[in-house]
Amino acid sequence: MTERRLARRYDLALPVVVHLAVNKEAPHNGQTRDISTRGVYFTLQKDLIPGTELDFTLTLPAEITQGTEVFVRAHGRVVRVDKDKEPDATTNVGVAAVIERYDIIRGESGRV
Repeated sequence: MTERRLARRYDLALPVVVHLAVNKEAPHNGQTRDISTRGVYFTLQKDLIPGTELDFTLTLPAEITQGTEVFVRAHGRVVRVDKDKEPDATTNVGVAAVIERYDIIRGESGRV
């Protein structure tokens, strides 16, 4: 099987804060599994539906950037949701999302 991805994927476990673009409910905290310039895969305790628009913020720690913390604010759309077969309120859901646009913010000004 050949690799179909257009951008290199990096296996990074980073904190992510997800805001659903369609409503003003509280943000959801999760963790990335991997990320590229075109997409991200993360887990969180919120069931999402493919096609859902979302805004999210990732924090790249100074150890990765070799300088100061960097915040990535992005807007994207859910393309796949991986659920466990048995629903459980404490179970994380895996979410694959395409990144439609993003901004990179250096230093303290990016905190949410």
